[in-house]
Amino acid sequence: MGKFFEKPGPELSDRVPPGQHLAKGFPVLTYGATPQISRDDWELRIWGLATPITLSWADVMALPIHSFTADFHCVTTWSKLDVQWRGIRVTDLMRAIALEPSASHVMQHSYGDGDFAYTTNLSLDDFVRDENFFAFELFGEPLPAEHGGPMRLVVPHLYAWKSAKWIRGLEFLSQDEPGFWERNGYHHRGEPWAEERYSVR
Repeated sequence: MGKFFEKPGPELSDRVPPGQHLAKGFPVLTYGATPQISRDDWELRIWGLATPITLSWADVMALPIHSFTADFHCVTTWSKLDVQWRGIRVTDLMRAIALEPSASHVMQHSYGDGDFAYTTNLSLDDFVRDENFFAFELFGEPLPAEHGGPMRLVVPHLYAWKSAKWIRGLEFLSQDEPGFWERNGYHHRGEPWAEERYSVR
């Protein structure tokens, strides 16, 4: 700790989950090469148990845009408080998506090559919440590629690997299926206050 991390004081016990330390910066953890996608080339594909559609950057920017301040908790035991983002609420995007009644989960798909194309799963209960959003700005600047730009999902109530960087697709499913990290030992849900770091399956 010391240079990069610090132990949270007791006054933050209601904001910093067990086992976490406060990051003095905003660490970047990435598996594989960082995808480089321009806003002009970016698109969000919807498929699975939903009417298939593909949304362009302009389509998404036509939705209501909000500012968000949220704490960010990484499974590798660091947290960053009061992260400032701009983006689009998941609930607003979902109004443009027609789901089949059997849909209960969503697999997030990210830009990347082959085995480096990141995926992670969420239940619809964890996904469709007002506090979740698709972010395109971080601290007043366009979201950098190393932090998931041009667009990423942010799910503040779960560990950060559930907030897929470089989001490119949402596949709606009728059951829980593991994504990349879940297949490699991480928990299927990832709730920080319960320290759901690794799978018991």
